[in-house]
Amino acid sequence: MRIIDTQTKPDYNRIYQDILDRKYPHKKEECRTLLEKKELSLLDIIQLNDKIFGTKNTETEAFNQQHRSYDRQTIFEILDYQKKNKLNNSQLAHHFKLSRNTVAKWKKMFF
Repeated sequence: MRIIDTQTKPDYNRIYQDILDRKYPHKKEECRTLLEKKELSLLDIIQLNDKIFGTKNTETEAFNQQHRSYDRQTIFEILDYQKKNKLNNSQLAHHFKLSRNTVAKWKKMFF
């Protein structure tokens, strides 16, 4: 699990807009509210990805999960979600498809 620098982000808004224009024009309306945001958070990107491509087989999903990176803003959003919904580390990890150890590590690093 890596924490990424926010300065090196690709323009996800443009990338997903192009994907929708070329391959999935019928899903444009469903994703419009997320794409209208000026800046997409990593949680928005994950949500867009799920809406456009749907769920994959578990083997591919597990492989992709190992290569995700989160910036500080997203980590704080995830931890705020935990606080607002009164979830324990296991429940939060299951909801966001993370490791319980990752959640514990973030809490130790930032709180």
